[in-house]
Amino acid sequence: EICAFKIHGQEMPFEAVVLNKTSGEGRLRAKSPIDCELQKEYTFIIQAYDCGSGPGGTNWKKSHKAVVHIQVKDVNEFSPAFKESVYKATVTEGKIYDSILQVEAIDEDCSPQYSQICNYEIVTTDVPFAIDRNGNIRNTEKLSYDKQHQYEVMVTAFDCGQKHATEDVLVRVNVKPVCKPGWQDWNKRIEYKPGSGSIPLFPSIHLETCDGPVSSIHTTIELQTNYIGKGCDRETYSEKSLQKLCGASSGAIDLLPSPSATTNWTAGLLMDNNDMIFRFDGKQGAKIPDGIVPKNLTDQFTITLWMKHGPSPGLRAEKETILCNSDKTEMNRHHYALYVHNCRLVFLLRKDFDQADTFRPAEFHWKLDQICDKEWHYYVVNVEFPVVTLYMDGTTYEPYLVTNDWPIHPSHIAMQLTVGACWQGGEVTKPRFAQYFHGSLASLTIRPGKIESQKVISCLQACKEGLDINSLESLGQGIKYHFNPSQSVLVMEGDDIENINQALRKVSYINSRQFPTAGIRRLKVSSKVQCFGEDVCISIPDIDAYVMVFQANEPKITISGMDHFARPAAQFERGVILLPDIRIVSTVTKMEHPVDSKEHDRANKPVILEEMLHNLDFCDLLVIGAELDPEQECLELDHVELQGKHLDATNSTAGYSIYGVDSMHNYEQVLRQIRYRNWYTSATFDRKFRVKCSELNGRYTSNEFNLEVNILHSSNSNIMDHVNHMIVQPQFLQSVHHPEGSISAVHSSVVPSVATVVIIICVSILIFIITLGVYRIRTAHQHSSGDNEGSKENEMDWDDSALTITINPMEKYEKPHQTEEESEEEDIEDEDEDTTSAESDESEEEEEEEEEEEEVVVQKGDKQNATRQEQLEWD
Repeated sequence: EICAFKIHGQEMPFEAVVLNKTSGEGRLRAKSPIDCELQKEYTFIIQAYDCGSGPGGTNWKKSHKAVVHIQVKDVNEFSPAFKESVYKATVTEGKIYDSILQVEAIDEDCSPQYSQICNYEIVTTDVPFAIDRNGNIRNTEKLSYDKQHQYEVMVTAFDCGQKHATEDVLVRVNVKPVCKPGWQDWNKRIEYKPGSGSIPLFPSIHLETCDGPVSSIHTTIELQTNYIGKGCDRETYSEKSLQKLCGASSGAIDLLPSPSATTNWTAGLLMDNNDMIFRFDGKQGAKIPDGIVPKNLTDQFTITLWMKHGPSPGLRAEKETILCNSDKTEMNRHHYALYVHNCRLVFLLRKDFDQADTFRPAEFHWKLDQICDKEWHYYVVNVEFPVVTLYMDGTTYEPYLVTNDWPIHPSHIAMQLTVGACWQGGEVTKPRFAQYFHGSLASLTIRPGKIESQKVISCLQACKEGLDINSLESLGQGIKYHFNPSQSVLVMEGDDIENINQALRKVSYINSRQFPTAGIRRLKVSSKVQCFGEDVCISIPDIDAYVMVFQANEPKITISGMDHFARPAAQFERGVILLPDIRIVSTVTKMEHPVDSKEHDRANKPVILEEMLHNLDFCDLLVIGAELDPEQECLELDHVELQGKHLDATNSTAGYSIYGVDSMHNYEQVLRQIRYRNWYTSATFDRKFRVKCSELNGRYTSNEFNLEVNILHSSNSNIMDHVNHMIVQPQFLQSVHHPEGSISAVHSSVVPSVATVVIIICVSILIFIITLGVYRIRTAHQHSSGDNEGSKENEMDWDDSALTITINPMEKYEKPHQTEEESEEEDIEDEDEDTTSAESDESEEEEEEEEEEEEVVVQKGDKQNATRQEQLEWD
């Protein structure tokens, strides 16, 4: 019998059991679960044993050794898994790749059937990619960076048992553009709000060189403003105001002023109002009236102008006259002239004949490209005979050619000064203009006897906008930079790309005008790159961008103050200050929402008024009605008030004009000192004036502030019959002006307490008049009069410009032949006639209003006249 089977081997997970001892049949089985992934096959030795002899089973016999080989059959229990959680790749646009990248999955099953990955598949639909059985991903079409910067694709894997991965893997493919050298990360439009100061133009810019071996970079930034104003944004004040602001000596004569009643010679010229630019088309000229410019200029004078001029038309270009002083009739001699000929600027100066009859310098020629480049340039011709110097845009130029000529012999022929053409008075049948100018002129002035300094010239032509660099000290090592004089061109050069990037990020635009010219300023950035051992290795495209300057909020300039007052005639003889409390305020309206045109909608919109400070450039105090008669009246201003300010003033019979770029406060101070004098007042009863101020040469103007001044005349005629009923009127009478213009007289509700005491005293004196006698009555009356005068001086001290105050002219009226008793009786009548006076007040007020509130004052001695003048001074 077979009693046992024994397995020889180390910890084999198998055991053999006997099924039939007689037949020797047995079974081999596993003692624990078998895992193919741990061990695919087992080999061991087995022997059979009989039951042996004896009751203890001793002396058993064993069989020969048999080798057992077991292979473990695999079960597809594991799913494929990818080695990476995310796969990334970068491709260049426009190319077809055989393989962009390879994905790889593994399966932990032990058998080849279940452990091998037989297939990969792209799960994401509608993507231009494909994958093979080895996991290689390729693109099926050319990719475009502009169309899509990045693709995200999900991929799965299958083993040979067709079991797919439990988790798909993400494949991220980045598309990069074809490397094009150039500046990147910049905005084409840069917005600029007035008052922003200096704003960076390219805060994030950097240069892409496509890994080229760069040795140096040369960059030019250009701000193109030639279509703004006169070449850039400059102050648009009048030339006289600008010269005062820049510290030029006074005396400049503006030959191209704004057309007005006093300067009407420019009325027929083509003009751009905003910037005071006059355009000449070869058909126009302007005659300067006699007396504007002195006939005999000294050996020192200055001509300044802005000019924009292109190439002259025609093969044989004629002279184009800017300024010309020639004979008015009979002859055709040019005494001095400034003209353009064949893109040359020529200044002619023919000296008069004197003791030295010799050749002298007469024509001074300058040949400059800028004369015909169709751009604005600022020219200053400084004459210090026999030397003439030209400044163009602040740079000095000596004449390349000086021609001598004989002096002009003296004659009695009148001369004609012209602009834009030259007056031909002789050699023609009828005097006419000739040698017309083609181009644009502005701010043409002539200053006799003065030579301008270089500093003043630079100030007059300075631009108020330009390029700037924030924090120059942090530009970095090895950066060289250079500005042109107007700061419209900046050149930067360096060896290191990152330093150049940092430097260009600091380039900014600045406009220092409070009210800049709105519109577009074009920007152009051009660059050249040099590589090691080569002149130019890569080409950098230019940047074309623009700065959008927004319109500033329009200020509203408001003039306020006392608009009506009256003074005695005697004060006008000494001079009366017209505007003692004038105020000039400028406000800006800001709205949170656009204003709707409908009134009820507009009322609901929140409106914010903000006061703002800015300069003014002129204020005019004009006479309304007939002009001042210099024989009897004038306006006066102590010119000490102008010292320390950028202000000047001119006086005429039409009014007073204060001009110059200065603060509103300084204008207020000067206007408050203007006095009106009239030393012959009998023919004048009132005067009306108007004040108007401007900023930027009329671009912003104030309201028209009207002032009426009444002159109160004295009279000694007997007016008792006319005003007897007014004796009992209260001293304070208030005129309320209604919108319809009607006037109602309202009694003051305040009765002066001292006046009441005086009345009581007067009644008491009347009761005891028999016992006290005439002497005591007179004494009491004088005492009460003195108290009443003191009270009136206090009572008249108020400030209400809306009131019209009528003074009772009969309060102190006393006939020379009137006795004291009659005077006392009048005091008593104050009470008796109180009712009657109230009834007649309204009709009397209407009569006085028709007479323009002219008051009649009856004098009682010198002392009372002085008191009455004090009482008549009100505000």
